[in-house]
Amino acid sequence: MSTTAPTRPLALVTGASRGLGFALAAGLGARGWHVMAVARTVGGLEELDDRIQKAGSTATLAPMDLTDEKAAAYLANAIAGRWGRIGLWVHTAIHAAPLAPAGHVDARDLAKSVATNLTATATLIPLIEPLLRDPEGDAHGTALFLDDPRTGQPFFGAYGSTKAAQMSLVRSWQAETQRIGPWVRIVTPKPVATAVRARFFPGEDREALADLHGEAARILAEL
Repeated sequence: MSTTAPTRPLALVTGASRGLGFALAAGLGARGWHVMAVARTVGGLEELDDRIQKAGSTATLAPMDLTDEKAAAYLANAIAGRWGRIGLWVHTAIHAAPLAPAGHVDARDLAKSVATNLTATATLIPLIEPLLRDPEGDAHGTALFLDDPRTGQPFFGAYGSTKAAQMSLVRSWQAETQRIGPWVRIVTPKPVATAVRARFFPGEDREALADLHGEAARILAEL
């Protein structure tokens, strides 16, 4: 784990190396947050770090596989030991399985979808929740999740079902903590030109989609 001591509020972004995770992390850095950026893709994290530094902020890079329960626990313990708590957790890590008819879903893709989209989220919530709590009970942190409702759409069986399961878990957490914190926010982004969307809709006119960093700025403005 590459570290730089932050003197700024701390945001944890899981899935920060590409797409909206990258754009949200970059936007947070530009707004003065120290960003703890987590993803498997080292090159993407290094590109993010360069962007955040150019914006005058700082980042800590943590290349890891979030489906590894020991790595997730190490991440939470490292944050607790070094910084105590975080102000914002943005969770965008997702596995987008190839589109396929329900009768032809690949077992390995389905297992990876379950591990990344559901199990990793279920592992992280109890690890991160204490880091979002304010010991004084006045200024709890916020957890942000991005919804992408595909339930029942043709060929979206693996992705749609596991994304829906993730959101069901998150909405339960949101309902449980709405009075006591931490605060859980769910946002449905506008369609943006990400690599995931390009795999889902390869013939789509990408110029008609929302600007990636503009959409990230809109989401952050709502927090």
